[in-house]
Amino acid sequence: MAASKTLPDEDGRIVAALILEELARRRLTRQALADSARVSLSTLEKALSGRRPFTIATVVRIEDSLGLALRGGPVGSRSANGAPMRAVLSAGHAPEDLGSYTRAAVGWIEGSYVTLRPSFGDHTAIYAYRTEIGWDEAAGHLTFREAERMDQDFTQFGAVSVPHQSGHIYLVTNRHGQYRLVVLARPTIGGEMHGLLTTLQVGRGSHLTPVSTPVAMAPLARLAKPAWGRIVPGHASYSDYKQLLRRTIDEPFARLLPA
Repeated sequence: MAASKTLPDEDGRIVAALILEELARRRLTRQALADSARVSLSTLEKALSGRRPFTIATVVRIEDSLGLALRGGPVGSRSANGAPMRAVLSAGHAPEDLGSYTRAAVGWIEGSYVTLRPSFGDHTAIYAYRTEIGWDEAAGHLTFREAERMDQDFTQFGAVSVPHQSGHIYLVTNRHGQYRLVVLARPTIGGEMHGLLTTLQVGRGSHLTPVSTPVAMAPLARLAKPAWGRIVPGHASYSDYKQLLRRTIDEPFARLLPA
C-alpha cells in the first residue's frame, strides 16, 4: 500500500501555527482536538512539533473537526508572491461557542449604534454612548467596542455571540474571568435592538454590586443629532431616548421580575 501523502515542510509549519492559534482561541486541549478529529494524540503532537510531517488525511480530519480550511488550494500550491496557499475560517465562520455563524449570516448587525441605559447615579437621567459592532478578521467573528463614554476607564469591548437556538444576540465581555453581558432581541424593523445589561456597579471605595438594567441600541445613521453622556430631562434628545428605552420593558423585549 502506498504511503499517505504528506505536506511540504513549510506548509506543515503554517498548518501547525493555524491549529495552535485555534486551540488557544477556542480554549481547546490537544487531546480534545485529537478525539474530535479521530487521530491519535501522539500523531497530533508530533505533527505540531514538526517531528513528523502532516499527512493530508490528518489535515482533512482536523479541518472537518474545526470547521476550518487550513489549506487554500492543492497541497504545495503557491500564491502570486510564492507563499504557501492557506485560508483561515473561510474569511468568516465564528467558533461554536459564539454560535457557529458565518459573516454573511450576521452582516446586518454590523454598524454603529447609540446605546442607551438608565444612569446608575441619577434615576431620572439616561446614559448614552456609542457601540461599534464589526467583523474581526483575525478572530473570525463579530466583536464590539464602546466609545463616547464619560467614564472612559469602564469602556467595554468583547465578542458577539449569535446562536440560532435562542434568536438573541449577546455582547460578551470577559476580562480575567470577570463577565459583563448584554442580551439583545433581534432588531426591529427600524434596526433598534432592545434587551438587558448585566454588569457590576461601582460603589464607594472598591465596592461592586451586581446590577441589571434595560438597554436599547439604535442605529447611529437613523439619528440626526446623536447626543452622548448623561442625558437629563429638558435635553433636546431626552424625549426620543426615553421613548426608545421604555420600549424595552413596555413591549416587552425584556422583563425585570420583582423579588
